[in-house]
Order: sequence, then C-alpha cells, then structure tokens
Amino acid sequence: MNYLKQLLKDKSNNYSMRELVIAICLLLIVISWFANLFFGKDIPEYMFYAIISLIATGCFGYSIEKNKS
Repeated sequence: MNYLKQLLKDKSNNYSMRELVIAICLLLIVISWFANLFFGKDIPEYMFYAIISLIATGCFGYSIEKNKS
C-alpha cells in the first residue's frame, strides 16, 4: 500500500493530480488491453491515442519540472 501512495507523489513528496491522472490513464490502458484480449471488446483507436498522449504529456511535464526543495 505504501508503494501505491508513493506513486502518487511528485518530486517534492507531495500528492499531485498529474500523477493521479497518469495512474488512471495507465489503468484504463490495462483494462482495455484485458478487455480486448479476453472478451474481444475493442477500444476506439482515437481514444487509445488520446490516453497515450495524456500519459506522454504527463511524463514530459514531469521531466522538465524543477524540484521545489
């Protein structure tokens, strides 16, 4: 449980909405992958690319963010 809490913290060790959004988007990708793999349900391609671009934007923003300490 501590590992999950640590995932939602930013460089300043504060909880961040960006990390939460990225975690939710990653969860959506895993769920859609399982749905496609086991149940044959497809996610529309444009939705998949939108979710991937949100994750990439969050990771890019994290890499240029300055540490506030």
